[in-house]
Amino acid sequence: MFLQARRRRARAAASGAAVIALLATACSGSGGGSGAQDETLVVFSGQAGDYQRNFNPFSPTMNEGQGTIFESLFYFNQVRDEPAKPLLGTEYAWNDDGTELSVTLRDDVTWSDGEKFTADDVVFTLDMVSRHKTLNNTGYKGRAEAVDDTHVRITFPEPAYMEGPQVLGEISVVPEHIWKDIENPAKDTVQNPVGTGPFTLEEFKPQAFTLRANPGYWDGEPELKQVRYVSLSGNQAGANALAAGKIDWQTGPVPDIKNVEKNYPGYQAVTVPLNQNVLITCADTELGCEGPQTDPAVRRAIYYGMDRAQLNSLAYQDTFSQISPGFASVESAEDLVSEKLREALAPMEPDTAEAARILEGAGYAKGSDGIYAKDGRKLSMTVHVVSGWTDYITAVDTLAEQMKAIGIELTARQSSWNEWSEARGRGEYQLLIDALYPGPTPDPFYLYSYFFSTETTARVGETANPNFARYSDEGVDKALRALKGIAPEETEQRQKHYDAIQTRIEADMPYIPILTAGVTSEYHDAKFEGWPTEYHLYAVPAVWSRPDQAQIFKALKPAG
Repeated sequence: MFLQARRRRARAAASGAAVIALLATACSGSGGGSGAQDETLVVFSGQAGDYQRNFNPFSPTMNEGQGTIFESLFYFNQVRDEPAKPLLGTEYAWNDDGTELSVTLRDDVTWSDGEKFTADDVVFTLDMVSRHKTLNNTGYKGRAEAVDDTHVRITFPEPAYMEGPQVLGEISVVPEHIWKDIENPAKDTVQNPVGTGPFTLEEFKPQAFTLRANPGYWDGEPELKQVRYVSLSGNQAGANALAAGKIDWQTGPVPDIKNVEKNYPGYQAVTVPLNQNVLITCADTELGCEGPQTDPAVRRAIYYGMDRAQLNSLAYQDTFSQISPGFASVESAEDLVSEKLREALAPMEPDTAEAARILEGAGYAKGSDGIYAKDGRKLSMTVHVVSGWTDYITAVDTLAEQMKAIGIELTARQSSWNEWSEARGRGEYQLLIDALYPGPTPDPFYLYSYFFSTETTARVGETANPNFARYSDEGVDKALRALKGIAPEETEQRQKHYDAIQTRIEADMPYIPILTAGVTSEYHDAKFEGWPTEYHLYAVPAVWSRPDQAQIFKALKPAG
């Protein structure tokens, strides 16, 4: 199942009996009573096995909360070029040189415990993020102050136009009166969350948890009264539950994905090109990475050894599309793909001769077993993948066969989501299959600042968020600093910095491009209405995409 790097949840497989019992409970609704089933949206986010109770919106292992329980100031639709939607904020504006951002807040918002929301909560949240590196996955460097209860002024040491959508749309505001007493907000699991959002936590069990509509929500209580998140044993169990009408929304593959309406009566599907599927490498030896994958020549050889057409067919049912090695989206930011790249698009067919040229040029020699080696060290690596993610497992198995043709040995290592996520965060892996997610707008600056910036990584053994590859390059950092200070409409000025970033990461490949993922969701159209469609994409239609899922929950209502 294709899911985002920071938004996907899975653990060890649950037994068939547990799944049946769980779905029976889910369909009865957590609150029971008349109409509970019709008012409860049952969703499957990819979770396989027990949930760990974690509702910290800044944690990479949270169950839920960003958008639903906790809100940002505005909502930015990353799949549509449209104005930001007001949430806790109503207006914002930059000063003339891009060093000061002024925000007006709502005056009618209360936290779910009844306390009033004010500008002090926003200032507290931003100050907390700036003090804790592991919370600061956007590289925020501003200083916030409350002008009064409904106005906040954020100043930056230098022009910072690109910070706007991140500060306004990516940071969840938390209540000062509760969080000021949390000793370590990066590690606290916030088991009983208090937020301003449209939903509150109603019930939690290791196999499922329920969110209930917030009757005190500033925008009115949602018509969708309950959302129940269930865990299943993996993709196949999700498809089975969908066929039985036991779940109402999932994002991921089902058999014959192009004929959902025919095969699953009452359901529809929507596919949106979104995230960029990659092999993440622990890349930087100076930050503690070890293994053959630390050699850029090995990474580039893997890149050329891929048969992407075969991967798309066997693992992804041809729902994925081409990807640029510079990671500007060919779907939403095609004009920003650098003309200075060696290749604008990753090749769909393998180039085994080029892979061999790269390896042999770097001093590798093929052994009697057909595997390259250097200094007595074979090109043999392990790829981490989550148990139950059948599309990713198929992709890794297919890659292993493809790499044999270029003299590289890959071995899949399946593990629970918690184990996989821990390894990813701490850099305790060689290769890992996942995806890079975009920022609040289609501008590739955000993806670069998340995954390629020195500010968002850490040494092996420490938690990186989200530059899991441990990539650090002064040229990339310099270009990112320059881009922050150039207004988005100044495209000509910005392009030279995109060129610098894209050519550098094409050469280094700390994230080895596979394909652009087509994110497919199957949803119960006969039970609920108001879903996003191909022609009305008011939010990313993925159950694990936060805070987009909250926009969808707010729009849904029982059909008829």
